Amino acid sequence: MGATVRFGISLDEKLLQNFDQLIEQKSYMNRSEAIRDLIRASIVEEKCGSEDQEAVGTVTLVYNHHVRELSDKLTEHQHSHHEQIVSALHVHLDAHNCLEVLVIRGTVSTIKQISHELIGVKGVKHGKLVLTTTGDDL
Repeated sequence: MGATVRFGISLDEKLLQNFDQLIEQKSYMNRSEAIRDLIRASIVEEKCGSEDQEAVGTVTLVYNHHVRELSDKLTEHQHSHHEQIVSALHVHLDAHNCLEVLVIRGTVSTIKQISHELIGVKGVKHGKLVLTTTGDDL
């Protein structure tokens, strides 16, 4: 981490009040922490917009494990990408439904492709991809 630089910003009073409410809701210690988080979020969003950027993604899947061969198909997809899928968590939500969270590392385009393959498997009720950077440049 580099040297800390202080700077001032001008804001509309109402905007600052709304920001202070957000800071309180999210339990930030001060405005500086909240602003740093907003800046990092913008940087991550920008970097994850580049298809060749190295990134990490989590894919969350919800599915009924009684659907014929669904679990096998998902496992097969995961094994075919064993170099990119670095971790998997399987949770039994109830007697029928499961939740899986997969951690995938690679380029943004590779992560998106793998996530689309998994989410698109017939029988998956819901799937979502969340991308972030590896944190090296934040």
